[in-house]
Amino acid sequence: MTTVAVVLLVGSFAVGLYAYAIYPLLLWLLGPKRRAQAAPPTATWPMVSITVPAYNEEKSIAATLERLLELDYPVERCQLLVLSDASTDRTDEIVRGFAARGVELLRLPQRAGKTAAENAARPHLRGDIVVNTDASVRIDRRALKALVAAFEDPAVGVASGRDVSVTRLDGDANVGESGYVGYEMWVRALETRAGGIVGASGCLYASRKRLHMEIVPEALSRDFAAPLIAREHGYRTVSVADAACYVPRTASLRQEYRRKVRTMTRGLETLFYKRHLLNPVRHGRFAWMLLSHKLIRWLVPWAVITGLLGLAIGATAGRWWGVAGLGTALAAGAVALVAWMWPGRGLPWLLGLPAYIVWGVIAGLHAWINALRGELNPVWEPTRRG
Repeated sequence: MTTVAVVLLVGSFAVGLYAYAIYPLLLWLLGPKRRAQAAPPTATWPMVSITVPAYNEEKSIAATLERLLELDYPVERCQLLVLSDASTDRTDEIVRGFAARGVELLRLPQRAGKTAAENAARPHLRGDIVVNTDASVRIDRRALKALVAAFEDPAVGVASGRDVSVTRLDGDANVGESGYVGYEMWVRALETRAGGIVGASGCLYASRKRLHMEIVPEALSRDFAAPLIAREHGYRTVSVADAACYVPRTASLRQEYRRKVRTMTRGLETLFYKRHLLNPVRHGRFAWMLLSHKLIRWLVPWAVITGLLGLAIGATAGRWWGVAGLGTALAAGAVALVAWMWPGRGLPWLLGLPAYIVWGVIAGLHAWINALRGELNPVWEPTRRG
């Protein structure tokens, strides 16, 4: 009985250690040093189309458009297109108020979801490069040139921005999210050195138009599918450190939990749709990176369940490590429950970090159940950020 418990614990620990520590270490060892891509002369800036999917964003869309209109990029080389997913508030009216400044509106007749809106926009795009962003984020003024500069390398098909997690000056909402975002951007930087990333940032990324024109099923995630499509066409995807995108943290663990469940469910379905890219014989290092960064990381919640089972068996057998480990797990669960019910915006690190991890594991299990049951829900409810 004790042997079974030890095997379960070691196996569980090995999955998590590989996903979050060994894989980045291998990337660092294997990846050649790549210099940052310098921006090309301004006379060569290509035409770009910036798409902004929106649903009931009346509180933020004006500020978002103002920020996009201030980007350091030749205005005559930039198309700005808002994709309204049949908004029922004043979003469309506000966007039309920017028409004189070149902002265009494409309204879907009925709600169909973010990916459906992006698919519908394809005939309206005039740019050689298509930039996708969100209505709830802010892009650094210099980010667009940095992003577009990456395409000077003919091998690059998709370029992803660098997410920067930010919060209000008077609070520290969802502190665990900041650490995770920083870690994810670090891993993408290592992957870029090693050849290319396997998933783009949904907040800010750009594709060559010929790649963006490919239809993505409505229930799937285009920002995850974009690097996979690029690989299928012989291109690589890079993370651009200078293309900063400031992403307000979600206001609560409950909101972040719902976001994680939705994004991971769509991610699992997208990976299954493009599962042939997991074949190492045909896709070599990319297949290994896709397996490591996505599938194995998404298996960590199941590894946690396996580890808890091992601890329970050990505790039943009277082993000190089983009792101590199970007690620690129960304490972490209690902290997570307190954090879930915590009032207001601020959450101390003592609660925020372990709670973020615990609810992240639970959200992962929830997403797996959704995916296995076929509950995809392509019509999204945008994350309302501060």
